[in-house]
Amino acid sequence: MSPDYRPMWKGLGLDLEAHDALLGVLGPLYEQTFTKQHNRPAGMAYFDFVMSEVHGLRIKELMDAKEAGRKVVGTYCTYVPEEIVLALDGVMVGLCAGAEFATAEAEKFLPRNTCALIKGAFGFALARVCPYLTASDVVVGENTCDGKKKGYEIFKDLVPRLYVMDLPQTKSPAGRALMRDEFKKFAAYLEELTGRKLTIEAFKKGIAMVNAKRAVMHRLAKLRAADPAPISGLDGLLMNQIYFYDDPARFTQSVNKICDELEQRIARREGVAPKGTPRILISGCPMAVPNWKLPSIIEKTGAIIVGEESCVGERGTQALTADTGRTVDELLDAVVDRYLKIDCAIFTPNESRVEHVLQMARSLNAQGVIHYGLLFCSPYQVEAGPVERRLEKEGLPTLRIDTDYGQEDVGQIQTRVEAFVERLRG
Repeated sequence: MSPDYRPMWKGLGLDLEAHDALLGVLGPLYEQTFTKQHNRPAGMAYFDFVMSEVHGLRIKELMDAKEAGRKVVGTYCTYVPEEIVLALDGVMVGLCAGAEFATAEAEKFLPRNTCALIKGAFGFALARVCPYLTASDVVVGENTCDGKKKGYEIFKDLVPRLYVMDLPQTKSPAGRALMRDEFKKFAAYLEELTGRKLTIEAFKKGIAMVNAKRAVMHRLAKLRAADPAPISGLDGLLMNQIYFYDDPARFTQSVNKICDELEQRIARREGVAPKGTPRILISGCPMAVPNWKLPSIIEKTGAIIVGEESCVGERGTQALTADTGRTVDELLDAVVDRYLKIDCAIFTPNESRVEHVLQMARSLNAQGVIHYGLLFCSPYQVEAGPVERRLEKEGLPTLRIDTDYGQEDVGQIQTRVEAFVERLRG
């Protein structure tokens, strides 16, 4: 039986009644979506436990870290360099933005035609139901899309401390210089916040910890290329989501353990679906907890998801950071070079993204791609057309789905996905 976390939540300033309502929905949704899957790997029990304690034990760990003098850094984006946070003995966690909550309140601050992820972040903050947000010593915003950029101008009044980091829009020498300057300023800000100095030794330790976490996700991705698939797409996505919440060393150990189990499954030719099941790659907008709507629909149609070209997926973990620098400045250059490789749709031009989608589809033996766009997410919705045309030209069937966090269009999406899966079956 879990401890009583209500005193901790109250101390964090949560609205206990609203928070109870959130957990009352999240628990049954998780059980319905994940625990009833066929032939799940035994190692997923760890991730089930993490989700059962996602607002409990993990928050207690953050509070213990704060008590020990560490700073908690809350983020909404994969562009925030975790290597620097860890090097300064901070703890970095993803913040709540993956569901509709207090939408009417959020729309008092934002236009109705704002993407669900931004609206969700505002809703969780206004309703006081995200303990990660209230446990954070600083929330880091990043100027990616225009919606976030302008949204943070308002959001600063909703949180005690917001640090906004600018980002380039082109992968040019000037763009790289901007990112380097912003990362350097961010490191200086964290040095002041933590009272620590960024040293070569600490920097290399931070790089090693994050590289280990990314490397284990690379290992998992390679195993998902097997047919029959040894693990469902839903469980693959879940691990990519928990990547942003869990303790890095424990997460790495737990994913390595499940990879050992998947290797044994592959050797036995055992899978979660029969050999020859249609294989789909999801591409597009990030899916934060508890956004499992589209993956759940896809796998209920009898297809299997084999990868996520997403910030909550391989786009966010694809490259390691070089650790050969002999000075702090050289290591900072390596961090900048690594993050500049992320092919987010905010960049123009962004040809590397479609090449990455093609490379993923081939390496994972995907037969088709479903491009997922959040409504009113202009960068990904605009980019979806060129991506679809290029993939179809290369002989890779592609379906574009634009939706939000609501359930009203589930039936319509299911019909379209079923027709697409039939196309893949030939």
